[in-house]
Amino acid sequence: MVFTIGLSLYPIAINYMAGGVNSPTYASMQNWAVAAITLVVVIGLSQFAKGYAKLAAIFLGIIVGYCVSLVLGIINFDPIREATWFAIPKPLEFGMEFDMPVIISVVIVSIINAVQAIGDLSATTMGGMDRNITDKELSSGVIGSGICTMIGALFGGLPPSSYSQNVGMVAMNKVISRFVLGIAGIFMLLSGFVPKFGALMTTIPYSVLGGATISIFSMITMTGIKLIITEELSSRNITIVGLAIALGMGITSVPAAQEAFPSFVKLVFGESPIVIATLVAFVLNLIIPNKSLEDEAKERAVMEETN
Repeated sequence: MVFTIGLSLYPIAINYMAGGVNSPTYASMQNWAVAAITLVVVIGLSQFAKGYAKLAAIFLGIIVGYCVSLVLGIINFDPIREATWFAIPKPLEFGMEFDMPVIISVVIVSIINAVQAIGDLSATTMGGMDRNITDKELSSGVIGSGICTMIGALFGGLPPSSYSQNVGMVAMNKVISRFVLGIAGIFMLLSGFVPKFGALMTTIPYSVLGGATISIFSMITMTGIKLIITEELSSRNITIVGLAIALGMGITSVPAAQEAFPSFVKLVFGESPIVIATLVAFVLNLIIPNKSLEDEAKERAVMEETN
């Protein structure tokens, strides 16, 4: 599942590097140049620098890319001018209604988010601590996501989702301090209570974000590979992993192949390779007999003796 998360993020990074699909300058050489400069800075600092510069390679790369964009005049400051200074969320501003179709839709979205959170939590633990996640850590993470969903609903917010891009960042700099995460949470709160601060973040060009995140996404993919090779590469495991990735990435990569499916099926499965890969892996894990490499070797030995 983690490997699928990494692969599914590559198109996002490439579109970002090209400037964003809705940008009138999409795929321009200027966007690619800014993305390339950002990427070079990130790689250079992460591989050759030491101390703080190495740990903050992504952040410093974004700053350099932002400065280059500023010189080129491609940053739009209108969102900052239009945003207000302060905004206080009001609980139950939209009232409390029980619309069953909407409730079902949100429940489905929450389940999808929980599946993605499981993959992100597993990948973060492997990437940041070089070990598998424990059952207690996994359940606590999913419960925390559920609590945030309930609290967010009271303020008119959408169900929160774990940010897969941060998995690669943790794998790259190995920073897993709760203090650091707490500071990041404060910045998120500032973005909500001080719209001008949030608007400042939105002025970062897509090409800069793409140049910074492509390396992060590659780390997620490699973390997925590390998780795969921690298990025996038996015929059973290879089949489960291979089919899960193939169907997860394949079905979502060809939207036209889903036209005959009901709308709710396309909503749940058609847009998320992570959900498809997880479901396929779960079903195959239940169906295919559990055989180790040793068991498979014994079966081959018996067949050779029989022949």
